[in-house]
Amino acid sequence: MTAPRAWLIWTIGIFGYLVAVAQRTSFGVVGLEATERFHATASAISFFTVLQLLVYAGLQIPVGLLVDRFGSRAMVAGGAVLMGLGQLQMAFAESIPGGVLGRVLVGAGDAMTFISVIRLIPLWFAPARVPLVTQLTGMSGQLGQLFSVLPFALVLHLAGWTPAFLMLAGMSALAVVLVLLLLQDAPPGTGRPHARQGLRATGASLARAWRQPGTRLGMWSHFTIQFSGTVFAMTWGYPFLISGQGLDAGTVAALMALYVAAAMAVGPFIGRFVSRHPLRRSTMVLLIAGATAVAWAAVLLLPGRAPLWLLAGLVVVLAIGGPGSMIGFDFARTFNPAHRIGTATGIVNVGGFIAALVSIFLIGLVLDVLNATGFSQGVLYGLEPFRLALSVQFVLLAFGAAAILASRRKVRRQMAAEGIVVPPLRSALARQRRESLARRQSAPVDD
Repeated sequence: MTAPRAWLIWTIGIFGYLVAVAQRTSFGVVGLEATERFHATASAISFFTVLQLLVYAGLQIPVGLLVDRFGSRAMVAGGAVLMGLGQLQMAFAESIPGGVLGRVLVGAGDAMTFISVIRLIPLWFAPARVPLVTQLTGMSGQLGQLFSVLPFALVLHLAGWTPAFLMLAGMSALAVVLVLLLLQDAPPGTGRPHARQGLRATGASLARAWRQPGTRLGMWSHFTIQFSGTVFAMTWGYPFLISGQGLDAGTVAALMALYVAAAMAVGPFIGRFVSRHPLRRSTMVLLIAGATAVAWAAVLLLPGRAPLWLLAGLVVVLAIGGPGSMIGFDFARTFNPAHRIGTATGIVNVGGFIAALVSIFLIGLVLDVLNATGFSQGVLYGLEPFRLALSVQFVLLAFGAAAILASRRKVRRQMAAEGIVVPPLRSALARQRRESLARRQSAPVDD
């Protein structure tokens, strides 16, 4: 487990994950073009991403089992092949069914990548480095989204639909070659683990992971603060900013780049907070959920189009939800035994993407209903229809927050039974102030 070799393996895995994120978010840039190319309604456009996310979420637990059996190398390479085929299909698709098939293949390949890359980390790095490398993995993957909103969008506007998607397919081909040539599942001499349990034992393990309140707290945390940024980046953010807010393509690209930069910048701070204050993880999640609701309310309730600074603030808040949702995986890790962490992680990862696909579909449905009733005055993606359609997110935010509070009560009862009592936040803050004051008073004073 020499450091240079470990970092090389991690870099190849990160490239595969970066490619997956670029493929995942590419459709969020082409919403307006896809509406024209496929002569589609808003509901039909949302269906592309909904089905993609449904496939992604549905494959999380099966992929966790497969990567234990076949290893990360085979899964990352297989995922890149599927995503490449999906983008080839998208490049030449001229109908809604053809386009949907392409996104299904992308969703399946994407589902095989993240868990496989995460699995490499504890095999190639010392335990003390695992949390840092895991956080770096999430941060580095955001560069894939930056690729989709800058080079991909540029090629789309300059060369057209087919060349842009062929470029993405080429990225997947490069990922396949690099993974097969350079990626290894484990250091030399390390035996590859195989899944040995049968179907009944697998089902029992899944049930035990679900019954653990900490797993559900992680899932609802992921559900609540991950979905809004995913909805914005993958489907409705680009049309909302271009058609609803009247921004030009260059400004929108800059805002999307800000989204990526903010997510990468805030990740280490959230990781440090979780490390120092493990009993306040759910409080951080609820604060992020509240900030998301406030940011959307400020943009949607403001008369007329929002100023650029307010839209930038919204983008930054949504970006925080990405690394913030990683707290859900920390719940899975700390409340489940080692042999069940993969299953619990799959359950948590399902949460945010289920919320995202529900939100994406409902937004498209509301836009179509408003257009059909004449409210939109013939402008499908107008600002006023978007105000109402995007408001469905408040329902999911409220539902998720309530589920977090309910799960947290069960978790804290379980912790209390084990002798771990979580003091009220007010008491904890007061104690920290007293300790800080005592340290300052006891510090030596120079004459």
